Amino acid sequence: MDRPQIWLEFAPELHLFVSSPRRGGRSALRTDGASTLGHVVESLGVPLTEVGELLVGGRPVPDSHIPSDAEEITVRAVARPQPATAAPPRFLLDVHLGTLARRMRLLGIDAAYENPDIGDAALAARSAAEQRVMLSRDRGLLRRRELWAGAYVYSHRPAEQLRDVLSRFAPPLAPWSRCTACNGELRPASKTAVREQLHDGTERSYDAFAQCVECGQAYWRGAHHARLEAIVDDAVREFGGAAAV
Repeated sequence: MDRPQIWLEFAPELHLFVSSPRRGGRSALRTDGASTLGHVVESLGVPLTEVGELLVGGRPVPDSHIPSDAEEITVRAVARPQPATAAPPRFLLDVHLGTLARRMRLLGIDAAYENPDIGDAALAARSAAEQRVMLSRDRGLLRRRELWAGAYVYSHRPAEQLRDVLSRFAPPLAPWSRCTACNGELRPASKTAVREQLHDGTERSYDAFAQCVECGQAYWRGAHHARLEAIVDDAVREFGGAAAV
């Protein structure tokens, strides 16, 4: 018996995952008649984390649907903003996204970061145990079934990566409330409490300090503050949240 032939059309946002013959319109595919639609889509290179609605003849179906002969299937990209799996969303970033993790923390987003690399299995297990959205550019990692939730980061550039995450998940922003080093929460601190971390010039020039409740790192408005403030202001202007202070 001939294997079923289906017709697939991928949303433009998903074209980077599929081979060139499957970009720009419908393409035919022979299936084994037993695999689910989710498996078929993943076998063509598209992580299910990036898939929105699956339509058969214009009708939504689950990824467990088993395609039949001659079905016309549309694979849409995930909606933006994506419906939240938890509020507020919490994230886990792999070893290649350290700069993005620091920028997310700068905005007060709970962004755990694994460095050095602990391996895909351990990352997926932590995502599940702590109910964190796994952010990665590793398609193999995003295909692991034990992930609680995941998302592909589309750019190599940290500024574009940040916009990507903010537009997709719309997390609440609370700038200057997290430690960029360890992700802990910041609290106001006296100069006396952080004096051991200050150089003479810093101690003379600044009076307002914050300190991480987890690692003890001290923060103040140093020479780098203007650059960080620009990142915060741009994010708040476009995506909302508390004003930079």
